[in-house]
Amino acid sequence: MNLHVDLFDLKLFAAVAEAKSLTRGAEKACISLTAASTRIKQMEESVGAKLLYRNAQGVDPTPAGLALLYHAKRVLQQMEHLRCDMQDFGKGIKGHVRVFANTTSITEYLPEKLAGFLTRHPTVQVDLREFLSEEIVRAVGDGEADIGILAGDVHTGEFESRPFGSNQLVLVVPAAHPLAGAASVAFIDTLDDQHVGLHHGSAIHRFLQLRAESAGRNFNPRIQVNSFEAICLMIEAGVGLGVLPASSARRLARAMRIAIVPLQEAWASRDLKVVVRNRETLPAAARELFDHLCGEQP
Repeated sequence: MNLHVDLFDLKLFAAVAEAKSLTRGAEKACISLTAASTRIKQMEESVGAKLLYRNAQGVDPTPAGLALLYHAKRVLQQMEHLRCDMQDFGKGIKGHVRVFANTTSITEYLPEKLAGFLTRHPTVQVDLREFLSEEIVRAVGDGEADIGILAGDVHTGEFESRPFGSNQLVLVVPAAHPLAGAASVAFIDTLDDQHVGLHHGSAIHRFLQLRAESAGRNFNPRIQVNSFEAICLMIEAGVGLGVLPASSARRLARAMRIAIVPLQEAWASRDLKVVVRNRETLPAAARELFDHLCGEQP
């Protein structure tokens, strides 16, 4: 087989395959429908196999098409990495790293970790975003994120992963609350009380919503704020209860009249890990940050 496919062909095919439409794919690639059809046909001739099934609704990738799509997306992602790196060099910046992390990682671990890295690499930019662990896995797999930091037993497939510490979710109550001093409590048994939580967009809020829904209940905090400290201030004032990472709760309990109660659920114990799809294919700055987060920096 003598394969002749250029970057535009890969971009066009990815657009068509993901849209499941030759018309919409051609529009996204800014090419006429006739020219797109001709290019797809030439790719099929070059590969020696059909790449798309045509049907009344549009198109679907054949097995050969799925294989081409897999490699096309990765080639295009690497080209995007190259473009960003070269653009950053032109601006005097020597790297741009996209990190997707859960709430606990962002609030408890990353500030110190990133401060050390950025001090040593002043020309590197880090784009840090907060997501649920399941969303982080998808983002790393799709190339939206270079590095993911997640918690729990989320399946990460063949990703490279390293430990990033552990934390426990706990219930925080006012010091005079009947649960203060309890050996433990089930999260489900706290849902009849008013809760104080982080804002709707936070990963921990959505995580607790899912845990409540899986038990057939609703998680609707009485008030939502923007930090763990604000949650504990509200709890201390008697507004409600709250679920926080144990490390945050213990730190804040030193200065507030609040009590910490362990949660009984297995999901409350959360091992954190750093994941990448493949360390060796990361841009240089992302690879250095990955090593730094894993404690492998020189």
